Amino acid sequence: MKRTNLVLDEHLLDEATRILAARTYSAAVNTALEEVIRLRKMQTLPAFFGSGIWEGELAEMREDKPKRKKKHK
Repeated sequence: MKRTNLVLDEHLLDEATRILAARTYSAAVNTALEEVIRLRKMQTLPAFFGSGIWEGELAEMREDKPKRKKKHK
């Protein structure tokens, strides 16, 4: 843990402590920081879709699966 002095908006700190059900201001700040980091990481996920990470042919990959038989009524 790192000790530091911060100048924080008292109203925001009180609201965050209440909303997060934190017992201390430090716990509220740490939880808020964790949430911001988690949200930012989630926001970067769409950048990976369609980015060429996976290479291959989906049709080829599916060829090894047995073909489904049609049900006759």
